[in-house]
Amino acid sequence: MRGRWVGLALVAILAGSAAAQTYPARPIRVLVGFAPGGPADVMARLIGQRMNALLGQPIVVENRPGAGGTIAARAVAESEPDGYTLLLGNTSTLVISPLMRKDVGYDPLKAFAPIALLGTTSDILVVNPKFPARSLGELIAYAKANPGKLNYSTPGIGTPPHLIAEMLKLRAGIDIVHVPYKSGGLSIQAVIAGEVQLTFENPAVALPLVQGGVVRALAVTSAARHPQAADVPTLIEGGLPDFVSESFTGVVGRAGIPAAVVTRLNAAINETLKSPDVAATLEKLAVEAKNETPADFAAFLSEELTTMTPVIKAAGLLGVE
Repeated sequence: MRGRWVGLALVAILAGSAAAQTYPARPIRVLVGFAPGGPADVMARLIGQRMNALLGQPIVVENRPGAGGTIAARAVAESEPDGYTLLLGNTSTLVISPLMRKDVGYDPLKAFAPIALLGTTSDILVVNPKFPARSLGELIAYAKANPGKLNYSTPGIGTPPHLIAEMLKLRAGIDIVHVPYKSGGLSIQAVIAGEVQLTFENPAVALPLVQGGVVRALAVTSAARHPQAADVPTLIEGGLPDFVSESFTGVVGRAGIPAAVVTRLNAAINETLKSPDVAATLEKLAVEAKNETPADFAAFLSEELTTMTPVIKAAGLLGVE
């Protein structure tokens, strides 16, 4: 019996090796759970165009928007584990939705094979210029002296800015009130107009406003200062140890893809990220490009889920949908 199982295992290994040698033999689909023209779609098409030449097969980007990207994610989770159907996943599809939605239909750690982490994006804590606090410490002190009187805007419940603010509440021990808007544009406009006092915003949007004096930057959510805002301290420097929150984008496939296929895709994606035009576009999107292994991405994803679970629970959003 033992010999039979060894033989079956050997057949599986050889089959996976043979598949990797001929891969890819046909076009590869990359599903994006968001509408055309958005950051996720731009990244998918940018990476896909360069991968065509590296892999010798077309990379077909397919938009399947809806349900916070989970429609596309579920389709990949139910696809064949052959490397021909991939997902451009992000913080929403691989962390937030699986924690918030009871019916998401997939376990992000079990359903997918992490292939490559494309990049991460930090946020900047900005306030209305008339708000008296000029540092994170002063904001926290003000909030503690005035519980429930500060309002923060976001593009909606469960969005990264919402959860970063909830993490701030949890870590700093403050009470600030969430005011959700229908879009990121309306959220930042609310700060500019003084309807709310603060928000967390993508650097690509926030930095021009900071430079124009219409909002004030207090801190960035990354581990290190943002290269385009070197005078803005991190939340860690502001007095909140280990406070790092970055949204991410990465490519995953159905669990069970042959390891050699995952390795080839990872190498092609990482090579694409080195392209000057790709790097320039990612910089405009305020994305810090990565160049890591599938194992690195798997560890990163697991850590993100571990970090965000208590935050979402504290916000009363764990498994509520």
